[in-house]
Amino acid sequence: MVQNPPSAAAEHNPDEADVAWYALYTRSHCEKVVQERLTGKGFEAFSPFYTARRRRGNRNADVDAPLFPSYVFCRLNPLHRLPILKTPGVVYIVSRGGQPEAVEPLEIASLHTIMKSGRPLQPWDFLRSGQKVRIRTGCLAGAEGFLLRVESRGRLIVSLTLLQRSVAVEIDQEVVEPLY
Repeated sequence: MVQNPPSAAAEHNPDEADVAWYALYTRSHCEKVVQERLTGKGFEAFSPFYTARRRRGNRNADVDAPLFPSYVFCRLNPLHRLPILKTPGVVYIVSRGGQPEAVEPLEIASLHTIMKSGRPLQPWDFLRSGQKVRIRTGCLAGAEGFLLRVESRGRLIVSLTLLQRSVAVEIDQEVVEPLY
């Protein structure tokens, strides 16, 4: 089951200009409860879920799983974050340099669009173009190189440093894993 974000924005203090989306880190398995508590306080909050197939004993079962485990997104003014931080289950607001860091509006809008689509989705490794990766399965299994995107197609770039030459092969995104 895919959980849709709230359709009507119920902002807390809607007249404040600095309201933006922030990521909240929550206690493990508390995403739904935190979302409900924040919504009850008048904040717009959502935690996207997807349907995952899990092994239960000797059978498979479909379960709702968080797309971003231990994270809930919330619209808030960072100057008035105390009600958020006092919400049971919230550990902290994701920050950089001690200051809450807003999520890019286009990324949140894209996430809302994906959730509303009702199409199947699943979590995916965060891959950047140029990142070193390894092919997990298939005829290219074990090959390592750099991820490149050309016209929305994935390519693995394998370089021979000694010769200062590279070769590119088209790949399917689902067979790639990042090398850290």
